Order: sequence, then structure tokens, then C-alpha cells
Amino acid sequence: MEEREKLKVKIRHILGKKVRFLRRQGLTPANLYGPKTESIALEVESPVLERLIARVGRNALINLMVDGGKKPRLVMIRDIQRHPLTGNLLHVDFFQVEVTHKVRTEIPLIFLGEAPATKKARVMLIQNLTSLNVEGLPTDLPRSIEVDQSMLEEVDQVIHVRDIAISDKLELLTDPDAVAVYLEESRVPVEEVEVKEEVEAEAEVEAEEETTE
Repeated sequence: MEEREKLKVKIRHILGKKVRFLRRQGLTPANLYGPKTESIALEVESPVLERLIARVGRNALINLMVDGGKKPRLVMIRDIQRHPLTGNLLHVDFFQVEVTHKVRTEIPLIFLGEAPATKKARVMLIQNLTSLNVEGLPTDLPRSIEVDQSMLEEVDQVIHVRDIAISDKLELLTDPDAVAVYLEESRVPVEEVEVKEEVEAEAEVEAEEETTE
């Protein structure tokens, strides 16, 4: 069995708008909640949390070591808020799970392979979805779901959600008919062609006027 990551956190006593002072100290405000857990305000070292998120993402089970607690709490990262300009962590939610109770979550899609059709001129690959919504036991949730793009050999081919292989232990909540990946043949917009022709026509007129002068 894969060893679970551990994360040490402390009870947070600074609340409201004053949490900005925590961020200046290299701490990220967080909250712990769950169906059988009262919400608890926490704080965690930002660099440590960043490294953890980079390693495991949102769906991995983590042993949360709350300062003063007798035993670790089994949690998932449920929500991550970042500054829209800097990308720095603003807030994180931890969801305490029960291994016998199903949870709903988003699983990120990982796109693999190269679509042969993109080797043709003006053909672009469009990745329409970035994740799938599923329901399952916490221990059955994968960190990501792979999508093989190498099957896209013709421009009119698409990959629907129903074409993506997922574990039979998971219930798919995303619309199976939704398009995950498709190919698009780029075309020069009519407006751009008209503008180009108009500019060229004006250039010809100006050249003729200069000649007559």
C-alpha cells in the first residue's frame, strides 16, 4: 500500500481580514471540515503546502497532523484559492473523509499521445475538458485520468467522455456525451480576408496617385 503523505498544521486563532498578516509570515490560512467534523480554522506553512500540492494534487488522501491532536485526520484537499495575479496561496480547505463513505470530486485529465491528424496543415487539437466529476470511495479515487489522443486520425473524430476509460469502482457524473477532445481545421476569417483585400486595393490606388504626380 502506498504510504500516505503527512502534513503538520496548527490551530489558527487569527480570523477574518487579519489573515493577511499570516500570509506575510509565510503561512496559509486553512479550514478543516467534514460530515462528522466541526469546522476548524488552521494555518500551515506555505512552502510545505505548495510542495505537497505539487506532489499529490487534490484527490490524494493525506494524514493531517493537527497540533495538539492525538491522532492524524484522514483528509483530501477540497479547495485551493490563489491570488489571481501572483498565483500565491490564499486559502485551502481540507475535507475529512470516512473511508467507508463515497465522496464526489473532480479528477484532472492527463492527455497522452499525439493525434496523427494534427500533422496535417491547419488542424488544431482542442482539449475541451480538464477534469471529470466522479463519485467513489476515497481509497478508490485516482489522482488523474489518462486520455489517449493517438486515436484521432481524422479531422472529424472526437473523444467523448464515454470513450475515456475509468475504474468500474467509480460512478461517472460528467455527461457521457460531452466532448473531451476534438480536432478543428483553422480557417482565415472572412473579415480578415476582406480587410486584407481592402488594404491592398488602397495601396494600389496610392501607388497610382504617386505615379501620376
